[in-house]
Amino acid sequence: MQPFRILIVDDHAHAREAIREILEEHEDFLIIGEGKNGEEAMKLTEELMPDIILMDIQMPVMDGLEATKRIKLKFPYVKIVMITVSDDITDLFDALKKGAQGYLIKNIQSEAWVDHLRAFALDEVPMSKEIAFQILKEFPQNKAVTKEETPLSSRELEVLQLVAKGLSNREISETLFISEHTVKSHLKNILSKLHLENRVQLTNYAFQQGLIH
Repeated sequence: MQPFRILIVDDHAHAREAIREILEEHEDFLIIGEGKNGEEAMKLTEELMPDIILMDIQMPVMDGLEATKRIKLKFPYVKIVMITVSDDITDLFDALKKGAQGYLIKNIQSEAWVDHLRAFALDEVPMSKEIAFQILKEFPQNKAVTKEETPLSSRELEVLQLVAKGLSNREISETLFISEHTVKSHLKNILSKLHLENRVQLTNYAFQQGLIH
């Protein structure tokens, strides 16, 4: 498998260096560039076409939230993971609404950091309970859709509901007695049918449609 191509964007040189040192020990990650602000992130994304951008939130010139919004509009397939010293749910939820795949806290242990990043790269990060609650608060539930009104099969609806409850692919496979590979295939089909990009949007959809309580 080809390594995941990483772009690091942080206004602090020592933070970029620390991230580089962590990732260079793992051959499934390849750092292809570094930027100091959101404007550089946009320029480097167009030039280098990374698989994943590690994006700081607070930066001069253009912050990570605005850069995320603009990059996802132009390059929706690029995964963006916010890197932050704080787990302030408001900033993180704002980033997710703008299209980010998730977030990493800078001060967690490097091995856990790499495991989380690998899970983001493979679309295997479960929704946190805090983010799901934030979605529930922000989007009042509509009348529940009927099976005739949704393009999803019964099994796909089950998978969607479990994603929205914050279960990982492994937990979904154990709950439904199917393989993780089958779970991933269902998720790809669900995202395609609903024209959505990630688990955050799936959870939002589930709440909006009254598919989960």
